[in-house]
Amino acid sequence: MIVTITPNPSLDRTYELGTLTPGEVNRAAHDRLDPGGKGVNVSRALTAAGHRTTAVLPLGGLSGQLLADLLRSQGIDVAAVAISGDTRINVSIAEDSGSLTKINAVGPELSAAESAALLALVREDHLGHGVDWLACCGSLPRGLAPEWYAELVAQVHSGGARIALDTSGPALLAALSARPDVVKPNREELAEAVGRPVATVGDAVDAAGELRKRGAQQVLASLGADGMLLIAEEGNWYGSAPVAAVRSDVGAGDASLAGFLGAGGSGPEALAAALAHGAAAVQLPGSVMPAPADLDPAAVVVTADIPLERPLSG
Repeated sequence: MIVTITPNPSLDRTYELGTLTPGEVNRAAHDRLDPGGKGVNVSRALTAAGHRTTAVLPLGGLSGQLLADLLRSQGIDVAAVAISGDTRINVSIAEDSGSLTKINAVGPELSAAESAALLALVREDHLGHGVDWLACCGSLPRGLAPEWYAELVAQVHSGGARIALDTSGPALLAALSARPDVVKPNREELAEAVGRPVATVGDAVDAAGELRKRGAQQVLASLGADGMLLIAEEGNWYGSAPVAAVRSDVGAGDASLAGFLGAGGSGPEALAAALAHGAAAVQLPGSVMPAPADLDPAAVVVTADIPLERPLSG
């Protein structure tokens, strides 16, 4: 059983078109509306793979109601805290070239009472009831202090579950001392966390090692098209999964985390599952999460022989 918590969820509207021309009327060839937010996407990917999951999230307004309805229509259990603000709506514009333009709304501000209710919902209703992992994902909304995730990590550990954390900036740094079981930064978030550029695979290994020294038990680092790293006490591994063409990378990192947790959440086999899920996700439209039939495990390569000198693209 894997519970996800998304403090700042969204409805994600994606438009697909040939080429975006700023300042002109652009007509989409296709559009879709998906439930969004990093933890929400993790729950969607887990459900697609046949795992049990519950999505915990604050919801407000008609957009919040629609988000809950979309999740339940996909077979996902929803545990919601009602808030006074409206759940945000994000927009993505995907061009045929693979270019993706995203407009993310700020989202509602949570009151102290709403923040406390969200923590209580996890603590009282979901810990100690056969929960293996709690995945805490995404940015914190206005009203929640950077230490909010750190408090949640401490509560989860006291309840016996393991915690995966996918966030960035001050919230990530504040939570490290609470020793989350795995953190999942991307390249840019790694560089921000250690305060220096990450230009090679070796740089990423060093940065991930620093996060471990600060408290993270494992670091699952996404390097985009250059693959992924898993840095842990048991060993270090690097993997890649070539993709012929990227359709949309929205939610690809979330699909990777779902694959990792669904495969046990440690070791090279879990890293391989993360890579397979991420590679499948970028070949799907919008933030569609991959099903088992979309995966190509044979395309994944995982090794303990890490190419430290390899430069990262971009």
